[in-house]
Amino acid sequence: MRRELLRIGEDLANASYESDIDRPPNTLIEEAEKALYRVSETAKYGTGPIDFAESLRRTVELAEKAQARGGRISGLVTGFSDIDSLLGGLQPSDLIIVAGRPGMGKSSLAVNMAFNTARAYVQDMEAGAEVPRGAPVLFFSLEMAAQQLTARILSEQTQIEMWKIRNGKFSESEWEKFVLVMQELSTMPIYFDDTGGISIAQIAARSRRMKREKNIGCIMIDHLQLVGGSGRAENRVQEITEISKALKVLAKELDVPVVALSQLSRGVDSRDDKRPVLSDLRESGSIEQDADVVMFVYREEYYLKSREPDPGSADHAKWLEKCERAHRRAEVLVEKHRHGATNKIDLYFDDRFTLFSNLAAESS
Repeated sequence: MRRELLRIGEDLANASYESDIDRPPNTLIEEAEKALYRVSETAKYGTGPIDFAESLRRTVELAEKAQARGGRISGLVTGFSDIDSLLGGLQPSDLIIVAGRPGMGKSSLAVNMAFNTARAYVQDMEAGAEVPRGAPVLFFSLEMAAQQLTARILSEQTQIEMWKIRNGKFSESEWEKFVLVMQELSTMPIYFDDTGGISIAQIAARSRRMKREKNIGCIMIDHLQLVGGSGRAENRVQEITEISKALKVLAKELDVPVVALSQLSRGVDSRDDKRPVLSDLRESGSIEQDADVVMFVYREEYYLKSREPDPGSADHAKWLEKCERAHRRAEVLVEKHRHGATNKIDLYFDDRFTLFSNLAAESS
């Protein structure tokens, strides 16, 4: 390992002296960081092919983890019982795509998942659990600032509407509750990176560093279409293909689940049935092929609101009935699952607090 460190240092020094215009300092830093991470992990995992006996041992380890968690799931909890049951939790080395049209709530779902995973980790560590159900989470937000995401979490946990938090219009009791919850959540292991226009190479480099420093167990990216490529691709489809492949490689390299949000093409809006399908993935390239899991977020209520018939008509009565049935209901459509079955999962969505929750819990 010392010899390898000497070689990396020598390569870095030589590359720095060369001043090659095609390899700017940031590129050298990323390459060196990747090489250093590879050395630090070698002692833990080894390199190259492994024999079947070692592969069996690692598989048994996963089964033991599931058993230690009460025989429920082997991956990280999302906080949504039906999703956890179908996927076995968020699995290490998996690339999970969460897609939807604007307004469906995919960012809210990702934030809810991140919070539930981090909270389960804290609860299990405090209880002295041998195998935590959750993990520290690294959340790359290319669309919203970190304080906006934090405001969403506070709204969910305090049950105070977002507009009140944005405008600062609290009652005295709400403010006390707000401050109390803020203090309780201050140790939650969620790390937000809201750098705009961040490249896939920077995401990989920062993820490696956070894995080393904070032992993150899950990476989330909102959203995939805003991530920058290497600049070598000829068009956007090729660039998205490069990014999705890099995310899958990152998931395997760090042995953590990577959850990436994705936009859908406008073709969904032109259909009568607006439930998305795999071919709707925007600039799809290899997203569908690289992903281990693809799930779509769909809320019929969002579309019904914009299609109100004339009041008093027969169609209006039917429309009201549909609105009542769809009120605060969301569907998560798991359309690809490399390790098992696909299914439709119903969730409760409260748009006042941007909060998804288990439907059974809200109905009881």
